[in-house]
Order: sequence, then structure tokens, then C-alpha cells
Amino acid sequence: MTPKKKILLVDDDQDLREVLSLVLADAGYQVVLAESGPKGLEMTDRDRPDLVLLDVMMPERTEGFHVVWNLRNRADAYFRDLPIIILTAIHQQTELRFYPDAGDGTYGAGEYLPVQGFVDKPIDPPALLKEIERVLSLGRKA
Repeated sequence: MTPKKKILLVDDDQDLREVLSLVLADAGYQVVLAESGPKGLEMTDRDRPDLVLLDVMMPERTEGFHVVWNLRNRADAYFRDLPIIILTAIHQQTELRFYPDAGDGTYGAGEYLPVQGFVDKPIDPPALLKEIERVLSLGRKA
């Protein structure tokens, strides 16, 4: 039997953590939850997940960006290559885009921020699961 992939969900919204935890568990994933960037880093060190779902805008505003750069700047290849999917509602708040949208000339995943994917909030569970499967299918460099 193949072991369940472990997903760390880092988001300050408790309701979203609870709902997505159920969605992910129902899809066969082992789920670890963190409510902040610092807690997410602690849980990444301790639990070594297979993938991180990471909110950008948490209490410290751009906390998610800091988590990405903290992980990517570590010496251990595990952290540099750990698949990360950004969860964001920022596209509802600003015209800033993290990835291409109908050819608007913005950046793709990995070009601006060293992550493997983006999912807009409000989150559509089937779309999230599809993106998780896509990212996990890419495999790890390390």
C-alpha cells in the first residue's frame, strides 16, 4: 500500500483550514495544519510534508512570501525543492497577478516566486485537488 502524501496547510483562516482539511483527508491525503507563517515553518521542519498549501496574506501581511523565501534559502535541498502551492485572494484586492491570465503578460509559477502553483480564493475543491495532483506529479528534484 502506498503511503499517503502529507500536505501542510498554512492559513490564518480557521474555517478554511477545517474545510480544506476535510477535503484533503477525503481525497486520501494526510493533513497537517498551521495557522501562521512561523508555525508553518516549525511544522515543515518537524513533519517534512510532501507539499505545502500556503496562504500569502496572513496577520503579518505578506507572511506567505517570507515563508517561501525562508524555505528556498535553506541549505537542505528538501526545503529548496519542497512543492508549494500558493492560496491567494489577492487577485480580488488588486490588479497584481502572480501568473498568466488570458495573456496579460504577468509571471508564471516559478518565474516571480519560486513555487509550483497558485490557487485563487474562494477555493474550488475539485480545482484545488487537480492542482495538487499536477504539482505532486512533477516529482521532486531531490
